[in-house]
Amino acid sequence: MRLLLSFCFVLVSLCLSAQNYYLFIGTYTSGGSKGIYVYDFNSKTGETKWVSNTDSAANPSFLTIAPDGKHIYAVNEISRAQAGLVAAYAFDPASGKLSLINRQSSGSENPCHISITKNGKWLAVANYTGGSLATFPVNADGSIQPFSQHIIHEGKGVNPQRQEKAHVHSVFFSPDEKFLFTPDLGLDQVTTYQFNPNNKQPLTPAPVPFTASEPGTGPRHIDFSPNGKFMYVIAEMGGTVSVYQYNNGVAKSVQRIATHPADYKGQPGSADIHISPDGKFLYASNRGDENNLAIFSVAADGKLTTVGYQSTLGIQPRNFMIDPTGKFLLVANQKTGNIVIYMRDAVTGLLQALPKQLEIPNPVCLKMLAKK
Repeated sequence: MRLLLSFCFVLVSLCLSAQNYYLFIGTYTSGGSKGIYVYDFNSKTGETKWVSNTDSAANPSFLTIAPDGKHIYAVNEISRAQAGLVAAYAFDPASGKLSLINRQSSGSENPCHISITKNGKWLAVANYTGGSLATFPVNADGSIQPFSQHIIHEGKGVNPQRQEKAHVHSVFFSPDEKFLFTPDLGLDQVTTYQFNPNNKQPLTPAPVPFTASEPGTGPRHIDFSPNGKFMYVIAEMGGTVSVYQYNNGVAKSVQRIATHPADYKGQPGSADIHISPDGKFLYASNRGDENNLAIFSVAADGKLTTVGYQSTLGIQPRNFMIDPTGKFLLVANQKTGNIVIYMRDAVTGLLQALPKQLEIPNPVCLKMLAKK
């Protein structure tokens, strides 16, 4: 009997530990932020608890987690003559602490987004002000090598204030990692590169080299459906989500839908986009005068239908995420310095805010890692 009780206790303990994740928060380091924050997140209750933070990072605005769970990579979104930086951190899952390994030049100014391959051997970085992207080999110890390839986009868009030149806003690998997609706000297109990890310079123009957006809309971020058949692109300046049927590097347009009500007269400021783990709902964040999340249901053909809008209870929701269980959605409000945690209804897609918020200066990126 005692042995059975002990076994049950171990099972319960394992189940409880499996409900916890590390939550990593990237920030801008003006206004009192210390850099990257690490919290414990309970995916059963939505509760959070501070674990650690860095104290010397400069604008670690966007993060990515290595597949081994032991390394974190951050852009240092700064503008200077020597360009911005990309930083590698060792992460200790036992203590929850980060320690800097090394930094490398990002190639040009203000790196704003970073992605890593599934094997952890390559990083891709978008430089917004520099209008470029770069690829970085990753060493076995998690350190970053100098960039092996730096590609500068040329051209401009129709808006002379916002699109005076190229502005690469993000870099996303396709689900099979055969391609890299780079939304360029300045050029109104998503540029596509073939990705060959065996080459020193892994990027070459794809057979279909770009997917055009409506002039003046400014594509910003991407998400793929869980089955990989559809690609969704959010346009910052246009306030729209474009739906594409996706196959082997080619995106075929099937729908464009607004992220705000038809009677909205303000300036759009759309930012981030994520689809739920079950593929049934898509969410898009709006800044500007809206400060909300647009909620869409997803049909079998990938098309979207507006479900409603949820206030983010703060100003300038730069980034948000859905936790791996799909039970919670967390949104980072940059200007008001608060992270709001919502319970997510898996049937309706609607959101209900939990009473307790995280107060962190200038939060702009949220990532999670399962605790083992």
